[in-house]
Amino acid sequence: MTRFTVNGQPIHYKMDAATPLLWALRDASNLTGTKYGCGAGLCGACTVHVDGAAIRSCQVPIGSIEGSFVTTIEALARDRSHPVQQAWVAENLPQCGYCQSGMIMAAAALLEKNHAPTDEEIDAAMTNICRCGTYPRIRRAIQRAGRVMSGAEEISAAPPPGIDPEDAANAVPALVKPK
Repeated sequence: MTRFTVNGQPIHYKMDAATPLLWALRDASNLTGTKYGCGAGLCGACTVHVDGAAIRSCQVPIGSIEGSFVTTIEALARDRSHPVQQAWVAENLPQCGYCQSGMIMAAAALLEKNHAPTDEEIDAAMTNICRCGTYPRIRRAIQRAGRVMSGAEEISAAPPPGIDPEDAANAVPALVKPK
């Protein structure tokens, strides 16, 4: 039985200590913003923060992070106002979107340490794979978010439309008619 904090909430997982963090988050906590990509720690779709560091959650057994603080994309900024999220929208970055939560989490961890990373530093930190090849826009969005975080720029982009996470469980799909 493993205990740590997820998105500010103390959690006690009654799962095998060898269970990858990815599956504890997705299956036990229903935090599905963290994506399964390769299962080998190569693609980065499963990136979350553990004690502030970007990690590949498919490779981390929950038993190894006892007492840690985990942050997923759902809690980076619940209202989607984090500078990285805003820069992603402002730069029209997402295409298919599958890698985006992991990319955003990796970028946020980089920018917490360095608000003005060079292209080389961005390339070294952003080892996530984007199958759509949006790497030039990713670099621009990271640089823009860094300027916002340092106070040199403001982004006027509104948070993207969507369902409030609190209401998601109550949503009725448009194609399903109640009986």
